[in-house]
Amino acid sequence: MEPIDLGKYTRSFVTDTPADLHSEEFRYFNETIPKFPEEGIYIYSFVKGRMIYAHGWEEVLGYRDDEITMLKIVSMTAPDYAPFVDELNDKALMFIHKTSSDLDKYSFLIESKKLHKNGSEVPIVARVGVFEHENGKLKSIIGRFQVNRNLTFGRVMRYAAFGPDKVEFEEELNKTLFYKYAISNKEREALAMVAKGYSLKEIANFFNVSQSAIEKRIIPLYKRFDVKSLTHLVSFAYENHILP
Repeated sequence: MEPIDLGKYTRSFVTDTPADLHSEEFRYFNETIPKFPEEGIYIYSFVKGRMIYAHGWEEVLGYRDDEITMLKIVSMTAPDYAPFVDELNDKALMFIHKTSSDLDKYSFLIESKKLHKNGSEVPIVARVGVFEHENGKLKSIIGRFQVNRNLTFGRVMRYAAFGPDKVEFEEELNKTLFYKYAISNKEREALAMVAKGYSLKEIANFFNVSQSAIEKRIIPLYKRFDVKSLTHLVSFAYENHILP
């Protein structure tokens, strides 16, 4: 049974207050932050409880930059993807809240579909990371939502974790993703080499890790995707666009 409170943790820390496009802070970010076509950018301050910067959202999802809010962003995921995205947001924020060093080096990436203001689904690659911290405490985050119409979606959600303690971060995300189809970049890299015919020992040598470390990437996928063999796992990966 899926948890009934997915996203509750994240929503308890965000608001429906947009950025003030006329503030000095906004103007500073607007002059200094790089921008790209079909990309929505935001900076959300947990200290101020509001957006402090937003750009590009009308082009991406139909919302004006003075209309988009953090609560809207976490709530506008297409229904098929919402449980996974909500859970990933919760687990990532929980991990950051209990981490106290090098916070600005942590981020995560996720592929999903967001709902445009007009109700249509938009394929998005989103990367969210720590923007500002002080004395080991999170102060603000930055997110970049890039439209990518070349994404091919199957039943499996793709994500990646980044940071000094990347392994622990990714393992924390994986803990509660077993009920929902999901795969990390690390797991996908190992699976791609399995598909090419490499043995687990050869894959371990390639990544310069132990064979048991590779087994920990591959074996859990059997249960997660309900497959019985490596051949079945590879077939599943191709059928669900995990592998090209």
